[in-house]
Amino acid sequence: MNNTSQNISQNPGLVKAWISAFRPRTLPLALSCIGMGGFMAAANGYFNGLIVALCVLTTLFLQILSNLANDYGDTKHGADSEHREGPMRAVQAGHIKAEHMKTGMVVFSILSLVSGLLLLWVAFGTDGMLLFILFLTLGLASIWAAINYTAGDKPYGYAGLGDVFVFVFFGLVGVLGTYYLQAQQLQPLVILPALVCGFFSTAVLNVNNIRDIKSDTLAGKNSIPVRLGPVKARMYHFILLAGGVLSAAVYVAMNFYSYWQLLFLIALPLVIVNGLNVWRKQSSKELDPYLKQMAITTLLFVLLFGMGQVL
Repeated sequence: MNNTSQNISQNPGLVKAWISAFRPRTLPLALSCIGMGGFMAAANGYFNGLIVALCVLTTLFLQILSNLANDYGDTKHGADSEHREGPMRAVQAGHIKAEHMKTGMVVFSILSLVSGLLLLWVAFGTDGMLLFILFLTLGLASIWAAINYTAGDKPYGYAGLGDVFVFVFFGLVGVLGTYYLQAQQLQPLVILPALVCGFFSTAVLNVNNIRDIKSDTLAGKNSIPVRLGPVKARMYHFILLAGGVLSAAVYVAMNFYSYWQLLFLIALPLVIVNGLNVWRKQSSKELDPYLKQMAITTLLFVLLFGMGQVL
């Protein structure tokens, strides 16, 4: 009976294995950057629900693609091994074959491309061909970045560049792109809310990388925490959190018109809790819950900040 229960827990079934490989707890980040762009467009009178919905769909596909590529790539390059202390991944555990994971990556690459093309057609139609091509290039770059984070022959995540790409794509590109697709113009101050998402999304990645310092070091994955060491990586985490909060505060200070804009301060204790616990918790098992907590905190912060601007 015990052996049977153990086998069931080790073999979750194909559907559950794929859902787990999608890493649902990271998906709030996709909603956060698009939500921020949507809220800022609404605050300035440019909101378009269909465009925002297509932005969400495209970004979710890209996030899942990145997660599948990470599952495949980290097993391929050795970061997901018996030395890894975080949750066991699908390919590493044998729940999904490597070739099937590659097929999944192809499927979500196609879904991202189709969804992105539909988004650009809705936003620009046939009149804005130059902008269509520009955003298509950004979309293709996003697909490339999602795959090559860990799955490419020379994965940039192993060179410690993952933070840069997350900051750019989940911050600047995600927020400013969503805003522009609705407004067909950029308002300079919107860069500050984009920085909020960039800093907080990078903080989520940083928790993940602090948790995996030991296994990443053994695999030659030179993430920022591996390069900095555990203490300085935690100091870096505080900088990321402070950067996100400060960007929100500066935006409100420069564009103040209502006390509703301070609504984001309700989420501030959750940001502080995350920083303190990442500083205090040492084992991977203790750190792991704060990856999900930071992702949810980011989404809540964005919702409160965005609602404050609209109200």
